[in-house]
Amino acid sequence: MLKQLLIGGLLAAAMAVPAAAQSNSAAQQDLWRASKLVGVNVYNDKDEKLGDINEVLIDKSGKVAGIVIGVGGFLGMGEHDIMVDIAKLKFVDEPARTAANTKAAPDAAGRNITTGAASNTANTNANTNNASRNRWYPDHAILAGATKDSLKAMKQFKYD
Repeated sequence: MLKQLLIGGLLAAAMAVPAAAQSNSAAQQDLWRASKLVGVNVYNDKDEKLGDINEVLIDKSGKVAGIVIGVGGFLGMGEHDIMVDIAKLKFVDEPARTAANTKAAPDAAGRNITTGAASNTANTNANTNNASRNRWYPDHAILAGATKDSLKAMKQFKYD
């Protein structure tokens, strides 16, 4: 009798461990590390790069109060920081389709073809889609309806 109880307990414990590990990894798939969001590129809905995330601001309750995006500048010089509500950003796990890699170019016969980067986008998406699900950050963010000029016209965010 004692032997049966011991075996039953061991079997129950062995079955519970994979279930606990599975629920933990499923929960982690919906989480991103704030430290990894810094540097993520921000595009508009026309696939034009606007800038990148410089900071994630957290309020005292632990909720994200805003995202600081650096717009313009070169190598961090002359950059205009703005703060936007995180709800205005759509985070995307797939590589961005930028104007640079979807531009048509004539081939030797004069036909318009897409550049190599664009023609490989489907393969890249298929290969990186599974890998990006395992990362702790998205590939990029989209700020719909924005332009570099409209963001530069916004009030500059300053760290006081």
